[in-house]
Parts: sequence; structure tokens; C-alpha cells
Amino acid sequence: MTDQDPGGISPLQQMVASGAGAVVTSLFMTPLDVVKVRLQSQRPSVASGKCLLYCNGVLEPLYLCPNGARCATWFQDPTRFTGTMDAFVKIVRHEGTRTLWSGLPATLVMTVPATAIYFTAYDQLKAFLCGRALTSDLYAPMVAGALARLGTVTVISPLELMRTKLQAQQVSYRELGACVRTAVTQGGWRSLWLGWGPTALRDVPFSALYWFNYELVKRWLNGLRPKDQTSVGMSFVAGGISGTVAAVLTLPFDVVKTQRQVALGAMEAVRVTPLHVDSTWLLLRRIQAESGTRGLFAGFLPRIIKAAPSCAIMISTYEFGKNFFQKLNQDRLLGG
Repeated sequence: MTDQDPGGISPLQQMVASGAGAVVTSLFMTPLDVVKVRLQSQRPSVASGKCLLYCNGVLEPLYLCPNGARCATWFQDPTRFTGTMDAFVKIVRHEGTRTLWSGLPATLVMTVPATAIYFTAYDQLKAFLCGRALTSDLYAPMVAGALARLGTVTVISPLELMRTKLQAQQVSYRELGACVRTAVTQGGWRSLWLGWGPTALRDVPFSALYWFNYELVKRWLNGLRPKDQTSVGMSFVAGGISGTVAAVLTLPFDVVKTQRQVALGAMEAVRVTPLHVDSTWLLLRRIQAESGTRGLFAGFLPRIIKAAPSCAIMISTYEFGKNFFQKLNQDRLLGG
């Protein structure tokens, strides 16, 4: 399969361009991701009869005790968040600014290869579908995006689990290793794909919607200017719009994915082996029963605030990288 862009770029060059975009996007967007995960993973604390140990500026959610005299010297749920801005302020105040980038190394380890695989697979699949006339040009981005994301989710799911635990539970990398070993011992290797279902339900529709809308918006914007390569600026706008639409429609599955993965740490804390894993639909109904429809859209603002700029930054950086390699390849051909 070959790329259809003028001048042509190799799959390796596509991977480099998308990997660079992943690094830039992660550096800018990790704080919003941390806030989103914290908002989604917290549970109502008034009726829980629990308080959290707060020590040396680090919240340790795995240390639980009943409310009462023994908790008098502890901060009872010191970082219970009421909203996005409240989460930003309390995380910085109680845990330090660096906490906003907690899990960044794990994020980069996961994001760079995942993005490289995903974007390269998307471009190659779209070119294949269009070249073989297997689907119309209108729906090729949707099909290619869904297939590319499904494969990527399967490969990256264990790293996504680790990243979520780092951000939500503030465990160290050494503790994370012990946590993973315990999970494998208790639930087998399948436990590393805990949350694969809701992650796929979130990411595959997101990807299909994103690429479908992106190509439509990009085509519309491109029609407003002389026919040429789509500019980076237009890719930025198209990516932001399409990312926002897709993020809103798939947010409930993001909430389920986060709560299911964070629950693994809670079970380990009390040394309980789960007899079964609740289905995604059962968890959706439970969240709605406990917290209402609002609970299904927990972390709405940080997810939307993150979706627009992250999708815009990622796709524009990727398009910039592709344009760079296209020009480089063309110059080599002319020079040769």
C-alpha cells in the first residue's frame, strides 16, 4: 500500500510525523488529562464512611480508614473536587504543580507508538480502500479510522491501564510494577486488558466520527481557498471541530473506562479478587443510578477543553510533518 499524497511519503515518514505530533500534544495536554481522570475516578465520599491518608503532599487513595477519632489528624478527602477549576487549584495546592504532569513518561511511552501506529494505519487503510474502490471516498475515512483505532486499542490497552493508575492513584513507578504483578496473579494476563471493552467503545466510534467530520470540514474549508494542499491552519480548525464533536458523543464510555480501571486498585487495597467484571452497559446504568445523567458526563469540561486543542495540535503537526517530508522527497527527486 502506498500513500496517495503528491510526491509520496513512506510509512516510516508518516510514523515520524505522527510521533512528533504525539510528543507536542502530550506536553500541552497532560494537565487536562490528569484533571479529567481525577474527576471521573472520584466517588461520592459523604456516605462512604472513608477518609484518605494525606502525607507529605501526596494523596494516597489506597490507605483507607473509617471516619472517626482515628481520622482526626488526617485530612478527610482533602482533594475532593467540585469542578474543573477546583481540581486544578487543589491539585496544585495540595500536591504541587508537577502533579499536573504525573504519568507523563508513561503517557509518552504509550502515546508515541500508539499515535505512530494509528495515524500510519489510517493513511494506509484509507489509501487502500479508495484505491480498491472498496467504499466511497465519503465513508473511507470513517471505516479506515475505526479499523486503525481498533488495532491500536488492542495493542496499547495495557499501557493505558498503567497510565490511568499513575494519574488517578498517584502510585510510584515501583508500586505500579507491584500493582501490575498482583493484577496478573489474581486475574491472569487478561486483567491487563481490563477496560478494553469501554476503551474500544469510546475510541473506535470517536475515531470513526473524528475522521469522517475532519475530512468533511477540511474539504469545505479547502473549497474556500484556491485548490492546493490543505494548509496547516485549516487542518488545525478542522481537527478542533471534529475532535470536539466526537468527544461529546463518546464521553460516557470514557467515564466507564476510567472507573473500571481505577477499581482495580481499590480491589487490590482490600485484597479482594473480583468474581466477575461488570459489563459496560451495566456500569453505565449503575453510574446513572448513583450520580444521574451528570455522572455519565463527569469530566465533561476538561475532556472537551482537551479534545479541541489536542486534536487540532495533533493533526496540524502531523500535516506539517507530512508536508515537510513531501517537500523533502520532491527535492530529492529533482536533485537526483
